[in-house]
Amino acid sequence: MDDRAGTIPERLLGWYDAHARRLPWRVMPGTVSGEEPARSPPDPYRVWLSEVMLQQTTTAAVAPYFLKFTERWPTVEALAAAPEEDVMGAWAGLGYYSRARNLIACAREVAARGSFPETEADLRALPGLGAYTAAAVAAIAFGQRAVVVDANVERVVARLFAIAEPLPAARKAIREAAERITPESRPGDFAQAMMDLGATICTPRDPKCLLCPVAAQCEARASGDPASLPVKPAKKARPQRRGTAFWIVRDGHVWLVRRDKRGTLGGMRALPDDGWNARGDGTGEPPLPGEWRTAGAVAHVFSHFALTLEVRVRAGNQPGDPEGDGEWWPAERLEEAGLPTLFAKAARLALAGG
Repeated sequence: MDDRAGTIPERLLGWYDAHARRLPWRVMPGTVSGEEPARSPPDPYRVWLSEVMLQQTTTAAVAPYFLKFTERWPTVEALAAAPEEDVMGAWAGLGYYSRARNLIACAREVAARGSFPETEADLRALPGLGAYTAAAVAAIAFGQRAVVVDANVERVVARLFAIAEPLPAARKAIREAAERITPESRPGDFAQAMMDLGATICTPRDPKCLLCPVAAQCEARASGDPASLPVKPAKKARPQRRGTAFWIVRDGHVWLVRRDKRGTLGGMRALPDDGWNARGDGTGEPPLPGEWRTAGAVAHVFSHFALTLEVRVRAGNQPGDPEGDGEWWPAERLEEAGLPTLFAKAARLALAGG
């Protein structure tokens, strides 16, 4: 067995006890005479909520959303009872909106069960909980030994064991190495220590090896070029799409629609548009006849494509009613509508007059 499998957890947990990041969802370590931390157990609801929010999103971006959610819905039962449109609106701006839909479904299932399941396997069966989230909740909330590998942990492990195979093929070897060093004791703290190490010390560029508690065990540091790992595949160019959003006002109110749940930004309130999501390139045809002018365009990058959205404004109080389901929303309270970032940008452009 690799000797590092014993020393790495010891060094990391000692470092974590002294240097853990203070985060709104975290129960801080607090050791007493070198024994197990004396503290209240983490709330599974807060652990789960934070892990869902943190998927592909930074801690800085998540913190205010987490605080807002837990103030408004302090328990999983409160979240489960919330109207879906309220949750989607509160999520607006955080991105990856399928997470919010899964959040609601999961909260309702947990509330129906009476509590969160405690094992990794049972957590994995909940809506929206993939391998990483289930392992993280099992380890952090319930103290189960689970192998937790996010992007930060992936980078730390690839460097510790000099795993030079390019991603994503390297993930099997990275997980096996993470399995070898995950301890039975304090697995949740160990997972968070690995995350913190990757976020603050073992960073993608210019890792701070002189400050690293496991520098002596790191094969990549010994090689002289730790920043070269993990080896990432070349990025593919994002497809470019174009579309048009339409700003329709009447008596100080803006016409908003609810987007199809099956598409991009599904289930969110938005300005009407020309269907760029379904066709990949909008037609530019307005939903109503009348006098229109172009206010400009906004750009937004999604995970799989980049969009340039032209914003067209209809002169106020012209005759004709928009077709389909929608609602007239007070323009002065538009920030309360929960528009996703793309349409919030478009609305600001329209309000500014282009």
